[in-house]
Amino acid sequence: MENLIDITIDGQTIRVDSNENIVEACARAGVKIPTLCFLKDISQNASCGVCVVEVEGAKSLLRSCVQKPTPGMKIRTSSPRVMRARKAAVELLLANHPDECLSCLRADTCELHTMANLLGVRADRFPGYKKYPPADNSSEGIIRDDRKCILCGRCVSVCEETQGVSAIAFTGRGTRTRVATFMDRGLAQSACVQCGQCSLVCPTGAITEKDESQDVYGALGDSRLSVVVQTAPAIRASLGEALGLPAGSLVTGQMVAALRRLGFSKVFDTQFAADLTIIEEGNELLERLSHGGTLPMITSCSPGWINFIEGFYPDLLDHVSTCKSPQQMFGAVAKTYYAKNANIAPKNMRVVSIMPCTAKKYEARRKEMISAWDWWKDKDPESTGLRPFFDVDWALTTRELARMIRLAGIDITALPEEDFDDPLGKSTGAATIFGTTGGVMEAALRTVYEIVEKKPLESLDFIQVRGFDSIKSAEVLLGGSPVRVAVAHGLSNARILLDEIRAGKSRYHFIEIMSCPGGCVGGGGQPVLADIEKKKARSLSLYEEDRRLPIRKSHENPAITTLYEEFLGKPLSHLSHELLHTSYKARVF
Repeated sequence: MENLIDITIDGQTIRVDSNENIVEACARAGVKIPTLCFLKDISQNASCGVCVVEVEGAKSLLRSCVQKPTPGMKIRTSSPRVMRARKAAVELLLANHPDECLSCLRADTCELHTMANLLGVRADRFPGYKKYPPADNSSEGIIRDDRKCILCGRCVSVCEETQGVSAIAFTGRGTRTRVATFMDRGLAQSACVQCGQCSLVCPTGAITEKDESQDVYGALGDSRLSVVVQTAPAIRASLGEALGLPAGSLVTGQMVAALRRLGFSKVFDTQFAADLTIIEEGNELLERLSHGGTLPMITSCSPGWINFIEGFYPDLLDHVSTCKSPQQMFGAVAKTYYAKNANIAPKNMRVVSIMPCTAKKYEARRKEMISAWDWWKDKDPESTGLRPFFDVDWALTTRELARMIRLAGIDITALPEEDFDDPLGKSTGAATIFGTTGGVMEAALRTVYEIVEKKPLESLDFIQVRGFDSIKSAEVLLGGSPVRVAVAHGLSNARILLDEIRAGKSRYHFIEIMSCPGGCVGGGGQPVLADIEKKKARSLSLYEEDRRLPIRKSHENPAITTLYEEFLGKPLSHLSHELLHTSYKARVF
């Protein structure tokens, strides 16, 4: 509830809400106070000292991210004293910061670099004094580099409060303070689920995705290889933003054109595999409902979420769908069905995926994800002696693809719209909305309802499971019986549903869980520092594309029908289980 008071900001009397801090109050008045550690709804610990302001009557400068306004307060936001203090704070941070701006992945989006330019810091005034351990590159998805850490605490807050994982925390005191994992183990040996939310909020290059673009360049330059690419649903609504366009810009056709110009032999769509996932997952749900299987069944599309349940709730793994994620289904189909039809030797094929997620890098390297190799080694005499290969060779984030496009000098706004290649480029609107929270559930309900009821839905829009509420629920009649569903995004919200299941109190039959707030539109590999409004803009773009596509139900995708007729046989067949399903086990850390 608002409690309006009058204060003076730089000589202007302004009415503000006393429940907000001074940073937010000044923003409403059109004055932007610079910050490094403060991030609304994430972190507010006043560690950096950059947001100081001068308040009449106060002996010292106040840190405005933790100070609330009081009636009659007179604030100066840019007095000489304030500017000197801000500049000194940044200079002290830079004293121990490596001079690697030219090679840093965050060079274009580094808040510390931007702040130094804003305050006119041009040279190091203070000597460095800290010693740091080597960078932690033990995990498949994320790299931590303590040398670039400014101890803002954002990563600690998002890991603990938003995700409920607490894989990292502050350790040490005074000048020895660091952010570290338990017992200073590498991320790969910690509770980290590799969701990448820490990399989204880090103001510097202290936490970044593990860049694999050079490996992909190497493959693209090898004339012996056929390098195909798949793009996740959320990428079309975020790539434009990563390249400087407004949040939510839909660049589907231009993205396809850019990927062709980068040299990929075929540009396919992960949405093809999203439709395939719905067929397999929908039939798995119906099988469980009709034969007394473990309920509620929980979706398995989000690898960060899978890492989470393997580590924190391994006793509930029977509830997870056995379906692989769309990324992995695509890789298995591409390296079997497509490779065979295109007469491409599997040893000469590489599959690259463009994902909104850092955990996808880890998922692609899971030892369970070599089903295409298992299939080939038993069926093609020429494959005898092949070394095991993964279904997906590299998973690049939105940020990595944006850098590749910029490096190639491609202006995405000047490109014509081009279509995905057949047959693994055909998809439906149901697959498009996979990229936002509630989308997998809505896509599944569109198909499961029509399979059971054998009649078309009156409306394809399941509004109840849309939006950014922490947990959403709905009830649908299937065969005369109510089926109750729930949707959660963000792992702290997943805990609520999982604790209900563990306590035997869950009333649901089917649950969608996405590890990242907002779903894939808020994934850890997306453009950094996305607030709720940017995530909503990306989400709305996906719903817009869904609305305008001619086919909006997964089971009506003709390419999926052909895949079953020519290759898989039927949903949940032996071959489907061999290529499209997997199992999970407890993770020890």
